[in-house]
Amino acid sequence: MREENQPPVVGVLEIGSTGIRLLVAELLSGGLWRELDRAGRPVALGRDVFTSGELSRESLLECLSVLRGFREILAGWGIEVSRVHAIATSAIRAARNRDVFVDRVRQEAGFSLSIVEGVEENRLMYLAVRHALKQDLPLFWKANSMIIEIGGGSTEIMLLRRGKMVAAHSLRLGTILIDQRFRRNPASSLSRTRYLNESIRSTARTLSAEMELSHVRTFVVAGSDARIASVLIGKEINEQCRIVNREAFRDFAEKIHDYSIEDCVQKLHIPYGEAEGFVPGLLVYRLFLEETGAAGVVVPMESIREGYLLNLSLGGESEIEGEFFSQIIASAANLGRKFHFDEQHARYVADLSLILFDALKKEHGMSRRERMMLETAAILHDIGMFIQGADHEKHGSYIVSNSEIFGLNREELDIIANVVRYHRGPPPSQPDISYVSLQREERVLVLKLSSILRVADSLDRGHSRQLRLLKVERKGETIMLHTQGLHDLSLELIGLEEKGDLFEDVFGYKVMLI
Repeated sequence: MREENQPPVVGVLEIGSTGIRLLVAELLSGGLWRELDRAGRPVALGRDVFTSGELSRESLLECLSVLRGFREILAGWGIEVSRVHAIATSAIRAARNRDVFVDRVRQEAGFSLSIVEGVEENRLMYLAVRHALKQDLPLFWKANSMIIEIGGGSTEIMLLRRGKMVAAHSLRLGTILIDQRFRRNPASSLSRTRYLNESIRSTARTLSAEMELSHVRTFVVAGSDARIASVLIGKEINEQCRIVNREAFRDFAEKIHDYSIEDCVQKLHIPYGEAEGFVPGLLVYRLFLEETGAAGVVVPMESIREGYLLNLSLGGESEIEGEFFSQIIASAANLGRKFHFDEQHARYVADLSLILFDALKKEHGMSRRERMMLETAAILHDIGMFIQGADHEKHGSYIVSNSEIFGLNREELDIIANVVRYHRGPPPSQPDISYVSLQREERVLVLKLSSILRVADSLDRGHSRQLRLLKVERKGETIMLHTQGLHDLSLELIGLEEKGDLFEDVFGYKVMLI
């Protein structure tokens, strides 16, 4: 029986492409935890999904059996199943019958399973990498870096410039997919290498348009295959991170190039479940490494489970959340640069939006995360100008909804795309499918955010950035915007007349510029 003042004990359960893994930890303050127990069982869920598109009955039953066993471990630590944080990654995400799987897991094992998108995997992995590196690798924060993890069904990639996010991508390239391709069409190891080489060079060219990979100095590999290799041939940076010399990693990958699964088990003493994707995983990492200028491979000994724990232990209103939000904004700005946006105007409008947001907290009642969403929408509000000035709000909405921004899930991207859509022009209406398809709370959020953005954008109608907003004051039914500067406010007054109507409809206050 645990005493009331003891730190909480939690379980994080991950259902992946090759197995099910459990981590039990005691949450401490300040982003710390103490590991109490861990368990893992191989289950070939990914092989089912990436072969047939569905989870088989046999794999489902095996999965349920493993989960029932994990319930006993959790019960031993006094953790109720309803309090376990259970997540599933690419295999379940891609399965046609995933809804049935999630329901069976809830009904028969008691776990409420959340399916994690690729962007959320990136977020959790970033938290784990940041925690593992600490300040023991200064180059990560001073030069260009690449974080990569290859799983059974997808590869997650993050590009950073001086510690700031440039881009994040989830690619349909995984060890099981590679294995399936060559099981169906047997070929020599040379053919496999040629196929991987061509695939990765093509991907590298795309990535280099965002950040030149040859300028990458820190190559961080966050997968289980690299963790195994780092134990065999690497050295310790700290207790949670290892490093492998570039030449040593390349030589090791060459050495195991023709290893079978049985060779990996017998010669390297790797469990069979891990050995299945070990060789293709290491080959992919090696090929990406060769595209960079990194001197070695940095390997955090942590996974998204530890990232999830870190997220839980820090809570919502934390310093790392603010730093994480800045990474989202950096990723959004990089997307804007791809479409040659007016960055000075975008950042000016974003600053004005945040001044309004902060001054009107009592009126709008929104959170810190919604503040970040407003800033992101403001950064990207004119991105559609790249296609055409007329209707650029519609073009911008399309670009945002079909792009990847680090740290934002699909629902958040849809909201931001709608805010971009309604930063000018008529307000939302019933025929607007992208708007009416949102949940009621999301539609209200779009109205609040877009009404603030419209006011902020109107204050720089001429893209001159001359107005300085000193004070936002509520007087009766009016919001007074006090400005500084001697320039003519005619354009701003016209802009406010055009765009202030939605703010008045949503919040009930008329906006005046003085």
